[in-house]
Amino acid sequence: MPPDAIPEAEARWARAGLALSLLAVDPAGLGGLWLRARSGPARDKFLAALGTVPLPLRKIHPGISDTQLYGGLDLSATLSSGHAVATQGVLTQPAAVVLTMAERCPAGLAARLGAALDGDEHCVIALDEGAEADEVAPPALTERLGLFVSLDDLPLAAIEADLVDDAVIDAARARLGDVVWPSDLQAELVMLAATLGITSLRAPLLAIAAARALAALFGRNRVTSDDIRLAAELTFAHRATQYPEQAGEPEETTDPPPPDPGEDTAGKDQAERDLDVPPEILLEAVQAALPPDVLAALSAGRAARARSGAAGSGAARRGNRRGRPLPSRPGRMDGQSRIDLVATLRAAAPWQPMRRAAAPAGHLIHIRAEDIRVRRFEERSDRLLVFAVDASGSAAMARLAEAKGAVELLLAEAYARRDHVALVAFRGSEAELLLPPTRSLVQTKRRLAALPGGGGTPLAAGIETGLQIARQGQAHGMTPTLVLLTDGRANIALDGSPNRQMAGDDAQRLARICAGEGFPGLVIDTSVRPQPALATLAQTMNAPYLAMPRADAHRMSAAVSETLDA
Repeated sequence: MPPDAIPEAEARWARAGLALSLLAVDPAGLGGLWLRARSGPARDKFLAALGTVPLPLRKIHPGISDTQLYGGLDLSATLSSGHAVATQGVLTQPAAVVLTMAERCPAGLAARLGAALDGDEHCVIALDEGAEADEVAPPALTERLGLFVSLDDLPLAAIEADLVDDAVIDAARARLGDVVWPSDLQAELVMLAATLGITSLRAPLLAIAAARALAALFGRNRVTSDDIRLAAELTFAHRATQYPEQAGEPEETTDPPPPDPGEDTAGKDQAERDLDVPPEILLEAVQAALPPDVLAALSAGRAARARSGAAGSGAARRGNRRGRPLPSRPGRMDGQSRIDLVATLRAAAPWQPMRRAAAPAGHLIHIRAEDIRVRRFEERSDRLLVFAVDASGSAAMARLAEAKGAVELLLAEAYARRDHVALVAFRGSEAELLLPPTRSLVQTKRRLAALPGGGGTPLAAGIETGLQIARQGQAHGMTPTLVLLTDGRANIALDGSPNRQMAGDDAQRLARICAGEGFPGLVIDTSVRPQPALATLAQTMNAPYLAMPRADAHRMSAAVSETLDA
């Protein structure tokens, strides 16, 4: 470990303690804290110190139901008492909600927690355990959390110091209401946020709350320049999407007008000097607040979440047998749907006194057709990527090597997402299925490395074979996507005859079949000059068209991944 690693880690631990102290001083004003850390001693010690937050801690998971979140009907108490008895939910009373596995938080739960935070009563501690760049908590939630802490890779020697001082925090809470914030600095914070690429207006408001809490924590009744700088570091650094270069000549300044003779400006001038923070100083402080790798990971994760809510996943299908449980809905007893007994009784419970009074004696529970609730589940199918690769002689050997490299990278990403992959190569007069749908990365790379080149370009045969594999995958419950990599010079017809016109017509006919059957696709033009025929083919398939004449394997792989996840 480098000699300066321990002091840097101790500084990160001290910053984490400062963020936790601010949350303990003003939890509702700051909204909460985004903690990005995997399981370990540092995270355990941080979580143990959450008891200083002056709200009851309530731990939840991403699959929590609305009844657990908001409360509902106590079925047994309602049936026994004869009147509606409500249960308490996590959000019924003000609480500090600890969200575990925040990187898996669905959009619906993020919206519900965000609405609760907008009410200025709760705070949320989001425990983000994401290991990859695209595994981050949803932006709809994190933009409402004022503070961010990253505890990954902290050595044991750096976490020996205590995080918070209870006596200091108690005094700061009592002083918070008296802290004065100059209203003329709000515009400066808004401009700083815009300079950093932060589009949400919540960030400046959270920075104001952090500055007031800092002043109270350090025993002051007025916000100072140090408070503003620290607040900008703690609230802006993890939200920044750009860091502009600070260069150029300083702007010319003009002398301020002389004060009025009768105005006492001594105290006012001193306060303005205390709050005089040059914008470049704030920018430098924000840029140095977090390690560069953390900022890059957060930016990549936000971009991945923006492109797709669940990268690599197949289509969502509703059913009543298996999958992820969804809220029950009104239904009927048709012999096929599964009855949700608890939800049915809960729907009928409020009406029992009225129905008992109107019905003959002897019936304890009265269930009617409108009370019936049926179960629902959501099941996501596996995605099948069918790669049809042009291995003909018209595809130059260098371009074929680049296509092989790009497919290999894409296959590695598909394996990490647990997608199925199939590989079709077309050359000479026919297409060959080199790899049936599989998850074996080793077998796929071996088959791809042995892919030969040369011969004619039977583009139609490649599309037809890929279409057959897609149909088989769909029959097995998968969601197929056809990726076509070719230079577009089709010269072998579907019957194997060397006829360029017939080859183009056959390819267009199969492209219309792909579009008619609803298979998503992607056409990559690997020729040196983009081919209009391939653009027309992609339009017929209702598929995106990518012309990549000078792309290497990595750029081609990145472009394909972004298009497929869009």
